[in-house]
Amino acid sequence: MQFDHLSYPYPSQRTTTFAKNGMVATSQPLAAQAGIEVMKKGGNAIDAAIATAAALTVLEPTSNGIGSDAFALVWVKGKLHGLNASGPAPQSISIDAVKEQGNETMPTFGWTPVTVPGAPAAWAELAKKFGKLPLSESLAPAIAYAEEGYPLSPVLGKYWKLATKKFQQLFGDEEVYQPWFDTFAPAGKAPEIGEVWRSEGHASTLRKIAETNGESFYRGELAEAMDAYSRKHGGYLRKEDLAAYHPEWVDPIKVNYRGYDVWEIPPNGQGIVALMALNIAKGYEFTKGRDDLESVHQQIEAMKLAFTDGKAFVTEPADMPLTMETLLSEEYAQERRNKIGSEAITPEPYTPPAGGTVYLATADGEGNMVSFIQSNYMGFGSGIVVPGTGISLQNRGHDFSLDPTHPNALKPGKKTYHTIIPGFMTKGDEAIGPFGVMGGYMQPQGHMQVVMNTVDYGLNPQANLDAPRWQWMKDKTVLVESSFPSHLAQALARKGHNIQVALDGGGFGRGQIIWRDPSTGVLMGGTESRTDGSVASW
Repeated sequence: MQFDHLSYPYPSQRTTTFAKNGMVATSQPLAAQAGIEVMKKGGNAIDAAIATAAALTVLEPTSNGIGSDAFALVWVKGKLHGLNASGPAPQSISIDAVKEQGNETMPTFGWTPVTVPGAPAAWAELAKKFGKLPLSESLAPAIAYAEEGYPLSPVLGKYWKLATKKFQQLFGDEEVYQPWFDTFAPAGKAPEIGEVWRSEGHASTLRKIAETNGESFYRGELAEAMDAYSRKHGGYLRKEDLAAYHPEWVDPIKVNYRGYDVWEIPPNGQGIVALMALNIAKGYEFTKGRDDLESVHQQIEAMKLAFTDGKAFVTEPADMPLTMETLLSEEYAQERRNKIGSEAITPEPYTPPAGGTVYLATADGEGNMVSFIQSNYMGFGSGIVVPGTGISLQNRGHDFSLDPTHPNALKPGKKTYHTIIPGFMTKGDEAIGPFGVMGGYMQPQGHMQVVMNTVDYGLNPQANLDAPRWQWMKDKTVLVESSFPSHLAQALARKGHNIQVALDGGGFGRGQIIWRDPSTGVLMGGTESRTDGSVASW
């Protein structure tokens, strides 16, 4: 039998998933099952998040890898904890050094945009602080999938093929990129949908990370391998950079939106952009439904202003020209709200690039919940794979500015503006739950729309994620999905918005939601219909 696994000509409907003992929502069904498997073996929501995240480096390498960064919001015993596991620029890099290579902006691929990867350290730190199981047990499903292989799911296969064609055109037979092709296109092409792919390199590396609680990656054999390959090809990353790295526990930031506290990781992440947009938007009453013209116009304009400020100011907190307190203040929100009129405006322009990220949410019967996000940034990231290890390195440093006067200017040991953001919502002292929407600069826009779909429009988790989305791109340009109401798109155009309709929903983010009913403890989850999403429950 032969099928087109990307053709779905008939309307389909998912419903909200309910469970009592545990739930994992993510973009890959096998990864969700890995999390539930670990939970059933005695693990909690934190162990399940680690298992799912590690499995996703194998099961969805088009968006993340062992060389990714990560962020997490963790609800344990009535308190929300934040973990920033993004990595800094290498100590040997500088603006002058990058410009001497002939670059006017930070490169997208190769060793130059590689910063210290934080994901393996995040797994080890979460296990140490809040987990119930050893890292070796939580990483066991990921190791098994890498050794035994698994069949590619449809959306995964689609993006794998697109990336392979792109890399073949960009990289040709350059030696530095050959390990990527050896790992991800071993037969000279991408594996097909339904074809089994395996990677001994991934399995070996994950086993070393598991056995040493991450030490091998930062201060052992794997660190030596990364250092050697970086030196061979003119990279800046060194074993000293890896050895000095530790993830950072941070205090989450929030705004109150109509009685609900919406939480994000503070800068260097862009979660503050979602909070700024919600702070501006809450000055309006969205009581006429999701398809009300004025409401959607005001939401788009609020997001434009928040993003313009985010790109101008967000970097490491010490280098921000305006403080987080200022950017999240009621006075600042009102000042920005005053800029919104009846017509579309053009803020200070910039062009958001595409992104590649995985998001997962977990919850257990004890009340623990995790919002976790992990990313190579742009698809497969830098295109660098350390030979024989399966370590695909992110290209997060691409977001640094080479203008020394810019707040996000490249410096040795500095963390760049970061697109990946986990979200969480509470009301009073009760956890409502984790949520996230992956996809580069769509993420804060997705967070804003998820919160409003819940609070303003009362949509259940699955309907929330199924709802058509909009995405501000630049200037007055707004991209909408093909399912977005045409009469609303036309009316927005009459207000001066440059409305463009996307044929593919992949760029609008891939979200997951788990809410907990405070009165019963029952979990309710939704997953993304734009990808291979799945909710595993127990």
